Amino acid sequence: MTIRLLVVDDDPLVRAGLSFMLGGADDLEIVGEGADGSEVPALVARLAPDVVLMDIRMPQVDGLTATEELRRRPDAPEVVVLTTFHADEQVLRALRAGAAGFVLKDTAPAEIVAAVRRVAAGDPVLSPAVTRQLMTHVADGADPATGSRDPRRTAAATKVAGLAEREREVAVAVGRGNSNAEIAATLYMSVPTVKTHVSRILAKLALNNRVQIALLVHDAGLLDDDDPHT
Repeated sequence: MTIRLLVVDDDPLVRAGLSFMLGGADDLEIVGEGADGSEVPALVARLAPDVVLMDIRMPQVDGLTATEELRRRPDAPEVVVLTTFHADEQVLRALRAGAAGFVLKDTAPAEIVAAVRRVAAGDPVLSPAVTRQLMTHVADGADPATGSRDPRRTAAATKVAGLAEREREVAVAVGRGNSNAEIAATLYMSVPTVKTHVSRILAKLALNNRVQIALLVHDAGLLDDDDPHT
């Protein structure tokens, strides 16, 4: 299967470099380029990409806003955020909006290709270690507008409360960065059962991927207690 890829970055040199590097992969097709988030809706409607590589900082409509708008569309393509920072508040907000992960702009071409392939296959491109780093250094649970922890924590706790007990246990395990196999071993269930629970959690909470599950249970305070997996 050929993966259709849209590259969005306000720097023409970055766009050209990414298109050159990624276009060399046999299973990737660069279907288009964009210079600003404002161009994304029309480009996606016209080109139907499978994955969008999205810069965060753009002059008119930033990548965060573009990602939020894009992920609200039915059958939206996956989004991989392009950034120069490992732990940036905007990266976290993009992940909350439904981005499947992020890659640094200085990442080796082969790793960016691998990330695009993973996202196209439905896997997030954040390792458990990177997820924990983001939550430790950036996701302090504070509301961006007020600086208070309460609004976000209360909203997250309300959402999680709608899960069945077993689903909540699986969600917490996902938040700890555990793989399906690790969750199955810890909770004494089969891997297919874990996958079923994860799918139900995503549907019940209207989330896009495991990263959003991890961020939600963190916001709800379910990872506050020290755990050997973290």
